[in-house]
Amino acid sequence: MKQLITLLLVFFLPFAAFAGDDAAIVNEVRAAAEDFNDAYEANDVERYFSYYADGAVLYWSGERQDVGDYYDEWRAMIEAGGGVEKNDLSDAVFQVLAGGEAVVASYFIHNVTRWPDGTRSEADYYESDVWQKVDGKWKVVNLHYSEF
Repeated sequence: MKQLITLLLVFFLPFAAFAGDDAAIVNEVRAAAEDFNDAYEANDVERYFSYYADGAVLYWSGERQDVGDYYDEWRAMIEAGGGVEKNDLSDAVFQVLAGGEAVVASYFIHNVTRWPDGTRSEADYYESDVWQKVDGKWKVVNLHYSEF
């Protein structure tokens, strides 16, 4: 019996170590995703965009946009008096991929945006982000945002 227990421990112990690594990775990406979304809600353009990898691919309700163009548009909107008033996340799920070098984060968002002309829009979205470790920091390499 002792040999069987030893054999089972030898077999399953490495899987427990991987589970611990995944939990640590999820905690890191969860913290990054929360700060990323907090920066968005605070209209902190530089902090928000610091989370995007160079060349990130962005999809907004069926339309692809370059991260540089998005930066220019977002900065201009904030400077003109627009911005996010609310960006509430819920039902967040994180999936670790590629041996811990990538994570898919998905969640629901309730958003309220104030446009430069003073009008407001309110909508609910699905968001999925692919986070990858780039130079030791978690960065968004792909983002998909769709209204529901």
